[in-house]
Formats: sequence, structure tokens, C-alpha cells
Amino acid sequence: MAGNRRLCTGTLLCLLLLGLGGCGINNIPTNDEQVKAAWAQVENQYQRRADLIPNLVKTVKAYAAHERETLEAVTEARAKVGAIQVDQNLIDDPAKLQQFEAAQAQLSSALARLMVVVERYPNLKADQNFLALQSQLEGTENRISVARRDYIQAVERYNREIRTFPGRIWHTILYSDMPLRETFKATGEDVEKAPQVDFQ
Repeated sequence: MAGNRRLCTGTLLCLLLLGLGGCGINNIPTNDEQVKAAWAQVENQYQRRADLIPNLVKTVKAYAAHERETLEAVTEARAKVGAIQVDQNLIDDPAKLQQFEAAQAQLSSALARLMVVVERYPNLKADQNFLALQSQLEGTENRISVARRDYIQAVERYNREIRTFPGRIWHTILYSDMPLRETFKATGEDVEKAPQVDFQ
């Protein structure tokens, strides 16, 4: 009798655990990890752009040294981006995320002004180093856009899971320490326009 009761209790516990696994108990941490992975990709692409800028500025400087103000604006904007402490906590702090995005928008704006300056120098536009850098920058801007889109979608999935049934229940019971995530917001004066880097 006691053996049957234990077997029955054990079977019920196994069924309950299987049922819990299938009803979304793991969705919140899974979605949180996807948010973190998507953010890491955003950081990766921003770093790629930051790494390209010194070579781009150096190449432009060789042809357009008297455009000092524009070159300094790009260098200063890159320095501001580099001065912001970027770690996993950045996506947990809406104010820091907004500050980071504002610095990135300022850098995008400075790069756009640099590309306008380049239009005045046909020899620079024909330089192979510059053409290679320009192509890499265009590709990086596209990658940034895709990485940001993926991050926004990951945040949307995570936040939706926390706000809807049954995720809302699991969040209240098990994951109350996991807050809603902020997503990107357009910042800067030219938020409707992407930086122009095409010279053809």
C-alpha cells in the first residue's frame, strides 16, 4: 500500500514537472539570455565601427588636412563612445542605455559630416584604401542596423513573456528580480536619416 502510494506520488511529481516544463516556466530566462546575446552583437558591431574610424580619419587627413574641425568632431565623438563603460549592466539601466545611444548617434552624425567633406576631394574618393574603408563602414552600418533590430525583437519577446499569461505568473513567483527591458529609442537631431556613406 505504501509502495503504491509512493509510486503514485512519484508519478504525479514527474507529470507535474513535465507539465511545468511545457507551460513556459523556462521562457523568461531563455528570453533574457537571448536579449543578452542580441545586445552583445550590438556591442560587437559598434566596436567594429569604432575600430574602423581611426583608419578612416587617417586616410581622409592625408587628402584633406585642412578639414581639421570635421576630423576632430569624428575623433571626439569616437572618444565619447569609448569613454562610456559598456558592460552587461548597461542594458539594465535605461539612463545609461540612453546615454550610450546618444553617444552613438553623435558619432553617426560626425561620420555623416565627414562623408560630406569627402565629396569635395575626387582624389580621395578614388583612393583604394579609402574605398575599402568606405565599403567596410557601409557594411558595418548595415550590421549595426540588423543587430539593433534583433535586439529590439529579443527585448519585445522578453517583455511580452513577462506581461502575458502564463509568463506573468512565473515572473511573479520565480523571476521577480528580472525587470522589464528598455529598448532602443531614436536619439539625436537626424534620427530619421541614416549616415550617408555612398559616394557614387
